[in-house]
Amino acid sequence: TDVIVSVFLNNFFVYRDFLPRGSGIVTRRPLVLQLINSKFEYAEFLHCKGQKFSDFDEVRREIEVETDRITGMLNLTLIDLPGMTKIAIGDQPQDIEHQIRAMILQYIKRESCLILAITPANTDLANSDALQIAREVDPQGFRTIGVITKLDLMDEGTDAREILENSVLPLRRGYVGVINRSQKDIDTKRDIRTAIVAERKFFQSHPAYSHIAERLGTPYLQKTLNQQLTNHIKNTLPSLRDKLQKQMIVLEKELGDFKNFSPDDPTVKTKAMLQMIQQFSLGFERALEGSRSNEINTIELSGGAKINCLFHERLPFEIVKMEFDESDLRREIAIAICNIHGIRIGLFTPDLAFDAIVKKQISRLKEPCMKCVDLVVTELLAVVHSCTEKMSRFPRLRESVERIITTHIRRKEQSCKDQLSLYIDCQLSYMNTNHEDFIGFANAENQAKKATSASVNSTLGNQVIRKGYMCMHNLSIIKGRDFWFVLSSESLSWYKDEEEREIQYILPLVNLKLRDMEGGGFMSRRPMFALFYPSGSNVYKDYKQLELSCETLDDVDSWKASFLRAGVYPEKTHKENPEVEETTVVENVDPQLKRQVEVIRNLVESYMCIITKATKDLVPKIITHMIINDTKNYIYEELLIHVYASENQSDLMEESPEEVRRREEKMAMFQACKTALDIIGDCSLTIATKYKVEPEPDRISIYNSAPNPVPSAVVKRG
Repeated sequence: TDVIVSVFLNNFFVYRDFLPRGSGIVTRRPLVLQLINSKFEYAEFLHCKGQKFSDFDEVRREIEVETDRITGMLNLTLIDLPGMTKIAIGDQPQDIEHQIRAMILQYIKRESCLILAITPANTDLANSDALQIAREVDPQGFRTIGVITKLDLMDEGTDAREILENSVLPLRRGYVGVINRSQKDIDTKRDIRTAIVAERKFFQSHPAYSHIAERLGTPYLQKTLNQQLTNHIKNTLPSLRDKLQKQMIVLEKELGDFKNFSPDDPTVKTKAMLQMIQQFSLGFERALEGSRSNEINTIELSGGAKINCLFHERLPFEIVKMEFDESDLRREIAIAICNIHGIRIGLFTPDLAFDAIVKKQISRLKEPCMKCVDLVVTELLAVVHSCTEKMSRFPRLRESVERIITTHIRRKEQSCKDQLSLYIDCQLSYMNTNHEDFIGFANAENQAKKATSASVNSTLGNQVIRKGYMCMHNLSIIKGRDFWFVLSSESLSWYKDEEEREIQYILPLVNLKLRDMEGGGFMSRRPMFALFYPSGSNVYKDYKQLELSCETLDDVDSWKASFLRAGVYPEKTHKENPEVEETTVVENVDPQLKRQVEVIRNLVESYMCIITKATKDLVPKIITHMIINDTKNYIYEELLIHVYASENQSDLMEESPEEVRRREEKMAMFQACKTALDIIGDCSLTIATKYKVEPEPDRISIYNSAPNPVPSAVVKRG
């Protein structure tokens, strides 16, 4: 975390002493110093908004206090060995070296950063930590300026002339020598101007530096940095203007009409509410009818696509689950025929047995119809919740809209269920044996023979029904293994991947059944199902069943519906019946009963084929008309009226505290961008005629490898 201080001065050359000084590592947090031209001299801190410090001793103390608040009262010791070695002592963290290094790199790695690599003159320049870390991020030296300190403390007979002449370890920008105040000078409060006069006198009188004295000292460093920063600002203004304009466009789009939003203006509130309800209506329709906009869900099916899947995959699958198993159907037909004949020997096939079995089958259709309604309503409510997200800035409005629409959908849900119940009752009330698709009693036996010789697969050919990844759990009890599966009308094949080059196995679908499994197994909670043979023979290698799973329950249901199309039906739950054994015996000894059972069975199959076909067609239509279309009309025509009637408009349009803060922040950023663009325009005109173009970075970051800090005249310190 940075300590950010803005100093307002009447001259960019700082003749104020306010930066902390001392022994050891003094700068324990990045200090960003912003110099602002002003008639009056004072300082402001970002963390002390509105408070002005005219006493610069107070500025120093505030920097120290804020530093201690974050970093704590640490007594850091730097042991300078060959290379950069830092040893943690006391309660310092063991990774102190990495923390400091990360802090430095965070700033100097930026291409817009100008690096002042500060090295004491009385140390070996080749071992300078500052130059070493600067070279890592700036190997060409475009952004690095060398600063040599403590020239007055070098051993007698030695000097740094070759370094300052850029002869030793040359830098593209060269080196500048400075002399800082000593700790004694600071303790005695020696004036900075006096120190600068003494610095200049030292360079002019020293035989090794007098010939380059005009390029040494704190004033020259300040002038150099100002010149380079000004040049870089000029060169970066076009790109900066472009970034600000792009950011302003984004903010303007996010704010929309709310950039002129006035919380106390009722007309503005009314307009905003109308716009949001209109946007909600359009979003709801797009979610159901489909959209070509950029806001398309690419992760999972939703809205209209999900409902379409429920109509054409989930509903047929649920209907098949309700149908009788073949053996159960024959057994119940035989029992019905025997009960109808009583003690007599029946010479003719009784049509009452057909009525009883068909009515029982039709009654079982009610459950999947009701389940389809529940699933569609659940998805509709999810769409409503998703579409109201744009109202989140007004939580009471969002809650009111969701509540009103949910109440309407629930009311239409019950009406739809009543209508479907009526439909089932109508089917039960009259058996239309004159239907054009019904085989009739006369043709039942012949049609039955044709039906038994034909199969589902023969009508499909060997067409591919579905492809996709599923996880096979037979190979690993921990997490399974993913394969690429290809389901056709005759077989299930799986490959190593979707390229379908390395086939693993081909499983024929003949006599194959499907059953649900309790999710996931060991260390896995994915929804699962299994394929098996009712006879108990192995499905794959030594496995009695093939255990498969998908990412979501919707994927599993979709795969099960695809298996249904291929003729692989779900496992039926067999209920123990004491009459089963007796009936089997009757069928085995009574050929006439067997013939009658076969005739009734084929009549039931023919009639139920008509009913299920009609059900699969009518249920989606009834749901769409009574719930989906009605809800869309309700939203367009009545929602706004009910919203107005539900609550006071001012209460509905009350923003949440989070949204108020977020809107104000974005508005502040928007206004700041506008102001910045105006300033850039003025700067372009002012700077263009004053300075020569020399591309330079726009930021100064200081890494001090010596205990003493840099002069306080630098533009920014980090």
